[in-house]
Amino acid sequence: MKQTPRPPRSRAPQRARRKPALPPAEPRLIALNKPFDVLTQFTDGDGRATLRDFVSVPGVYPAGRLDRDSEGLLLLTNDGRLQARITDPKHKLPKTYWVQVEGEPSEQQLAQLRAGPELNDGPTRPAEVTPIDEPDLWPRNPPVRFRKSVPTSWLAITIREGRNRQVRRMTAAVGLPTLRLVRVRIGDWQLADLQPGQWQELPLTD
Repeated sequence: MKQTPRPPRSRAPQRARRKPALPPAEPRLIALNKPFDVLTQFTDGDGRATLRDFVSVPGVYPAGRLDRDSEGLLLLTNDGRLQARITDPKHKLPKTYWVQVEGEPSEQQLAQLRAGPELNDGPTRPAEVTPIDEPDLWPRNPPVRFRKSVPTSWLAITIREGRNRQVRRMTAAVGLPTLRLVRVRIGDWQLADLQPGQWQELPLTD
């Protein structure tokens, strides 16, 4: 019995490869001092404060995040390649925070932070941790809640990772809860004299 030949299988259409996005005609990099209680995004359906309340530059977006309850340096850009260079963990860009903690850190606690404490998602990379005098910062609104019976201390902590709420989890893991957290440096970019809600254009270098 003669078999009817099967029609040839049709190949699934191949998806066209995305071409890499072209750099913007005018690349921009902006440093913002993000205030406390502000979301690191431009829109919010619940009426909370966002970047739109402070930055009116069209086309820029955050290069990384900063928690709502944290303050300090946030970089924004309209250049996707620059955004990736700032945020990609493989570049291990150092980020420095001034951290007010509850308690007076012992040498053992400082050593644990420097070595990289174990968190619920694994150990952190070694960090640079230095006790510092209380920095001259703007008053936080609302103020930090203190316990009168417990002293507080300030640390400068530099990490090269970007896990969710990493610094807060690191200090909590060694028994030093974070009360206030201010990011002052990302790579070579610094917060400098920017006040909460202020921003400035940064020069771009190759």
